[in-house]
Amino acid sequence: MVVASLLASHLAMAHPHGWIDMSVRVITDDNGVATGLHQTWRMDPFYSLVVFEELQQVPGGSMEEGLDQLGGEIRDNLAAQHYFTEVRIGSEKQSFGDVTEYTALERDGRLTFMFILPLTSSQPLSGQVLEYQVFDPTYYIEMVHEEEGDEPSPQALILNGEPECALSVLPADPDPELVMQAALLDTDEEGEPGLGRHFAETGRVDCR
Repeated sequence: MVVASLLASHLAMAHPHGWIDMSVRVITDDNGVATGLHQTWRMDPFYSLVVFEELQQVPGGSMEEGLDQLGGEIRDNLAAQHYFTEVRIGSEKQSFGDVTEYTALERDGRLTFMFILPLTSSQPLSGQVLEYQVFDPTYYIEMVHEEEGDEPSPQALILNGEPECALSVLPADPDPELVMQAALLDTDEEGEPGLGRHFAETGRVDCR
């Protein structure tokens, strides 16, 4: 179960196709060179409730200690999945370094995981287009940018510096057959690896 392996095996739950609201800040230095992505993931309310109830039942432990441990488990499990993230600058797919800055916390009743995903090699954005997708490969979890109304929130994608760059979040446009395939998954089933890519929104930073 992807939800269980993502967040911690002992916190498994039977809630297929949960969702995560995310926001991304592209980190650049003073010269407009991209160094990484600061991501904030807010787990859906039902899953968050299950996690908090589990943590409260741990004998002798505090909620803060439980969240600290959970944050490390999330980080470790995501590392094996490339943090559910793909980034391209121009035509080049980017690789990532180790995530060392992360935290799990409760915010407005939602389990929130925040982390900085560093690029292995810093890349100048001037004259380039950076695109990223964040998705669960099996589509057990739906990953969507934070919204206001029916549109991505202005805070869903932020860039440090480089004011000339145009920011946009492009909606997914999956083939109807894939939509049907996802809809037919049973409550305990995952999609084929790669299914989630077709339902992923694309964040774009256009600095050309």
